[in-house]
Amino acid sequence: MKSFGACANWVAAGLGLIVIFGLTAAAGAQGRPDARALTCGQARTLIQQRGAAVLTTGRYTYDRFVASERYCAIGFIAKRAYVQTRDAQSCTIGYTCVIDTDDDDRWWRLRRR
Repeated sequence: MKSFGACANWVAAGLGLIVIFGLTAAAGAQGRPDARALTCGQARTLIQQRGAAVLTTGRYTYDRFVASERYCAIGFIAKRAYVQTRDAQSCTIGYTCVIDTDDDDRWWRLRRR
């Protein structure tokens, strides 16, 4: 009987830790900002301050926007991004990273970022 009680204590302790870690992870998670709820200036400032951010752009769509090409991975380039905001139909908030299709560029590593 005593061994069952010790096992139950370990199970209870394990479940307690799982609950604590689950609550901590949920508290640390932040929602994705909705570009349609922000003004053009707010959206632009958000990208400039964070350097890169994922914004909701529609009911089922989202995209990652960056402040400059330095926030893009190797092999990607920055392309100007326009998004609908609360006060503008087409607001320039920064850039999106797209695959660099310029295959003739042998010196891409030396390009200024």
